[in-house]
Amino acid sequence: MSAQFIASLITMLVMLHVFLGSISYLILLERKIASWIQHRLGPNRTGLPYGLQIPGLPKSLWGLGQPIADAIKNFLKEDFIAPGSDKVLFILAPGLALIPALVGWIIVPFGGYLHIFGTDLLIGGAPVNIGIIFVLATGSLAVYGVVLGGFASNNKYSFLGGLRATAQMVSYEIPLGMTILTVILMYGTARADYLIEFQAGGVWNIFYQPILAIMFYICGLAECNRAPFDLAECEQELVGGFHTEYSSMKFALFFMGEYFHMITSAAIFSLLFLGGWDILPFVKILPALGEPTTMVWGIIAVVLKISVFCAKITTLIALAMVIRWSLPRFRFDQLMRLAWQSLIPISMMMLLLTGLVVYFNLDRWWLLPGNFAVVAICYVLMPYLPKGPAVNRRVPLEGSRFCPVVPTPAVDA
Repeated sequence: MSAQFIASLITMLVMLHVFLGSISYLILLERKIASWIQHRLGPNRTGLPYGLQIPGLPKSLWGLGQPIADAIKNFLKEDFIAPGSDKVLFILAPGLALIPALVGWIIVPFGGYLHIFGTDLLIGGAPVNIGIIFVLATGSLAVYGVVLGGFASNNKYSFLGGLRATAQMVSYEIPLGMTILTVILMYGTARADYLIEFQAGGVWNIFYQPILAIMFYICGLAECNRAPFDLAECEQELVGGFHTEYSSMKFALFFMGEYFHMITSAAIFSLLFLGGWDILPFVKILPALGEPTTMVWGIIAVVLKISVFCAKITTLIALAMVIRWSLPRFRFDQLMRLAWQSLIPISMMMLLLTGLVVYFNLDRWWLLPGNFAVVAICYVLMPYLPKGPAVNRRVPLEGSRFCPVVPTPAVDA
């Protein structure tokens, strides 16, 4: 049993418990962000004894015990299984929605390298060659939990939510895979730690390919079923969508799966476009692979790298929360049109552009103007693409502003 295997195993076991705790407070963070946007306080009672005031702590920050209260509430609620449902699939579905997000984190290197016992140990993830492709393969399995949850519930709203999730994830997997393939083509490797090392101390990939980064972030929101792409659980149309019939900890597992996917998606975005554990672009601060360091400085560097990586993940998740509470939800036809008529053609052109730059061995900075050239070409060609039936047509209604009342001439008897 190698030292790297032991280090990776210990790290994954530790981070599993860290994630379980962080998800609780990410939910609290989202509730606080929602209350801030809506100009209210949010949770501000649970967690402090009655009458206790902490000097310097505003009341808007109270309620730090709310996640614990939510967990207790979910444990104590009735575990309801609807009559006529497929009980085996109904029970398995929440786990199938949660596990792929956990498995995908296995290859995420968030702590860099620690030189110990004469070798460089990767802290955070398994150094496997398939790397980022493994995340794409495991992340696509999450749709099975959603589909089975909707199918097994014996509820038409749940079933429609599962169908929506299937169409949505299948559509957005294509541009998501194309963006990852473009980055692999750009750097010539699929190993996650190498992708970070190529950016560390130099230029982060977001400066080379900003349009690609925006597309990946949009696809990540769609893969996580986050607003404005949460059509699978649209309460105005489907009550609760695929989890309408779920309660107690089964519902909590679906909820945790969404946040686990957010964490994994933010981590992949960080290592692909933000340099992973690198602190600043264009400046080399922390040691890289193979550089001689002392034991103390190596441990300090690992702690700093983990802190930087977690800060980037938290920032990206907070941005997703702000987007959720700021933008209206797409209609389903708009969701499909965005994927098939915008993101997929642009991602294919970005892949072609990157292939040309790599084939002719050009400087990577040629990718930056190429990004905007691709968007300009797509903007010019968009009016000539085939269009479906008009879905925003205004229906005439007597007396409305869309159909003002036109006085009719009097007819003689």
